[in-house]
Amino acid sequence: MRINETDGVSASSKHLVFAYYVTGHGFGHATRVVEVVRNLISAGHDVHVVTGAPDFVFTSEIQSPRLFIRKVLLDCGAVQADALTVDRLASLEKYSETAVAPRKSILKDEVEWLNSIKADLVVSDVVPVACRAAADAGIRSVCVTNFSWDFIYAEYVMAAGHHHRSIVWQIAEDYSHCEFLIRLPGYCPMPAFRDVIDVPLVVRRLHKSRKEVRKELGIEDDVKLLILNFGGQPAGWKLKEEYLPSGWKCLVCGASDSQLPPNFIKLPKDAYTPDFMAASDCMLGKIGYGTVSEALAYKLPFVFVRRDYFNEEPFLRNMLEFYQGGVEMIRRDLLTGHWKPYLERAISLKPCYEGGINGGEVAAHILQETAIGKNYASDKLSGARRLRDAIIFGYELQRVPGRDVSIPEWYQTAEDELGLSASRSPPCTPEGDSTVKLSTEDFEILHGDCQGLPDTMSFLKSLVELDIIKDSDRTPEKRQMRERKAAAGLFNWEEEIFVARAPGRLDVMGGIADYSGSLVLQMPIREACHVALQKISPSKQRLWKHALARHNDKGQGPMPVLQIVSYGSELSNRGPTFDMDLSDFMDEGKPMSYEKAKKYFDTNPSQKWAAYVAGTILVLMTELGVRFEDSISMLVSSAVPEGKGVSSSASVEVASMSAIAAAHGLNIHPRDLALLCQKVENHIVGAPCGVMDQMASACGEANKLLAMVCQPAELLGVVEIPSHIRFWGIDSGIRHSVGGADYGSVRAGAFMGRKMIKSTASGMLPQSLPSSNGLNNIEPEVDGVELLEAEASLDYLCNLSPHRFEALYAKNIPESIVEHQFVILYTRISESRHLKHC
Repeated sequence: MRINETDGVSASSKHLVFAYYVTGHGFGHATRVVEVVRNLISAGHDVHVVTGAPDFVFTSEIQSPRLFIRKVLLDCGAVQADALTVDRLASLEKYSETAVAPRKSILKDEVEWLNSIKADLVVSDVVPVACRAAADAGIRSVCVTNFSWDFIYAEYVMAAGHHHRSIVWQIAEDYSHCEFLIRLPGYCPMPAFRDVIDVPLVVRRLHKSRKEVRKELGIEDDVKLLILNFGGQPAGWKLKEEYLPSGWKCLVCGASDSQLPPNFIKLPKDAYTPDFMAASDCMLGKIGYGTVSEALAYKLPFVFVRRDYFNEEPFLRNMLEFYQGGVEMIRRDLLTGHWKPYLERAISLKPCYEGGINGGEVAAHILQETAIGKNYASDKLSGARRLRDAIIFGYELQRVPGRDVSIPEWYQTAEDELGLSASRSPPCTPEGDSTVKLSTEDFEILHGDCQGLPDTMSFLKSLVELDIIKDSDRTPEKRQMRERKAAAGLFNWEEEIFVARAPGRLDVMGGIADYSGSLVLQMPIREACHVALQKISPSKQRLWKHALARHNDKGQGPMPVLQIVSYGSELSNRGPTFDMDLSDFMDEGKPMSYEKAKKYFDTNPSQKWAAYVAGTILVLMTELGVRFEDSISMLVSSAVPEGKGVSSSASVEVASMSAIAAAHGLNIHPRDLALLCQKVENHIVGAPCGVMDQMASACGEANKLLAMVCQPAELLGVVEIPSHIRFWGIDSGIRHSVGGADYGSVRAGAFMGRKMIKSTASGMLPQSLPSSNGLNNIEPEVDGVELLEAEASLDYLCNLSPHRFEALYAKNIPESIVEHQFVILYTRISESRHLKHC
């Protein structure tokens, strides 16, 4: 159901009491609640706001005896390490501390309070336990939001381990007690709600005109004005005068007490931000519902920097960019002050949002009608069951846009009209198509036969289309995805482009124990990663504007630069582009250490993906002594599903290194290339994987099984698959990551178990030797000095037979052990540090 307009919230004949719960995450939720509450109070109702936000957020806009503020925090939202970084584990632990541990007392207190104020309706934005408390009190409840915490926390559980999974189910169950959801634009998948009413943007009204605000600030109308709106500055960050273009001024929200440069103006903490936004020429900040909705409403160009691990951001970002309102700034350029190219780009935009901005009024009308007794909802299923049913549904929404019927209209329209799909190459063109012939004629096929690889044919065709995008003025800017536009400006089309392909793989047998030395059978799958690479003189490379500005600031001539575009970023929270000076890989005349490289890429999680690609360059420099004097431009397009255990990361590494090797004339044997790619993932990305994935991608053959003993990488050859047998991989809906907590725990546990076995065997050896009377000191079943010696130096768990393990060692392996006990009993400190990183 969609409601766009109302005749206002007319005064009801019945005086109503609303209990409005506001989540504890930041001020953004509180500021949009203000607009709904203002309309409810204008209609003559009492509103009790339950919040942890400061009073001034509400009282600066609403001065009424019908507004009651109750300072209680019933959830914590996302815990932020700084203005741009969410701490996922801390968020789950804080929620458990705030809302799970005291749950019984919270419910008891809230039920008593709701009954004491005689609430007619409970409204939540979007506190989970409020819905359950309302149900226990026998009061109807409604949620108003663009996202729900079960969706946000689901990915955090992936990083933090399964022991927090119950939090997600409990939140979903709480939401299921809500009658329906008033859904705001830019929304995420929210499977816990079945009944939905869509409303326009909720935007705070303006108090002053642009002219009035500028007059009060003493800023002329022709002066370019930036508003810096981060809700707090990154730690240790100091603003400098040269960050702004000449003649610009900047308004700073939430500034620290440190002195600002003369072209920066500190706003009071209680400043009414919408007025200052409407008086500005562009905004620099982080994406949230409040900043995006008000930037669209006021047609204010928005230069944004991604936040790490906040899952609502991709949906808001797509809305912002569809209406031509957004420019992404790389975090490195934010912190180092390279703002000028982004600001100049922003003021050239023409934001075009023309939709409704009266969502606060519309939502208030719906809430009033619901409190009076109108029924908007239908029967619904269990929230937890709906969430389980929707996990794959939600994952498909992120990875394959256009399939979900509840995708917002602006979103589905953008995807369908563009004909673009994240993580997918364009559809294969039928044989004989002239466009395909044109694309193949423009490329030299270095290895393999393109006729047997339809996805490669499609990828080559997409490169030709990029050249068309670059030269075409027919396509409106808003109909081009940012990653495609970046790719169109990536290559010099007069120079050679090298293309490499590497498939994902299906683990047919043994892969779970690759780090224990098992025999594995791996099958390459038809989904693959393609990388297009151009090696080019720095003087001929087409640099992005921000990279060019960075070089100009250094006052140096052309230098080798690495530029990468990654397709498939638009629906996940990673940046579509990455660039760096190749000299950044050098440290005092030598390639930087892997440890320093890992820290380099860890600095900005939204661009950490680049470690899989750029890391191949550093490994070649370090292991083979290769030096890169030319610039490198790379386009990465992978159809291998991410997070599904089919080696999406290995395919990217293998395709990237293969393309680099081909462009630079390096003849690397596939097995050696796989081992080099493993170094990328182990040491630069920091994921503790074995080499099986890279081996399968580099050495596997189509329609055959690659046999390998992982000790560490003994290739046994390929196994023919009988013609009557087919292998299928079924998506379980559970995300997988070799960098995840669960994988790391299991792997570390295997190595700890091996150490315990070696220690036990070493302790048995003296007893197995003949004593002075010629007899052994241990039972016959343990006899065999050679076996014990081998087990005392055991390299791989798979070399220990199950019978030996059960007979000698199983009883000595504890089910659990804490770190300091393990160190004392089984290993030295240096070895324990290795275990942490293995």
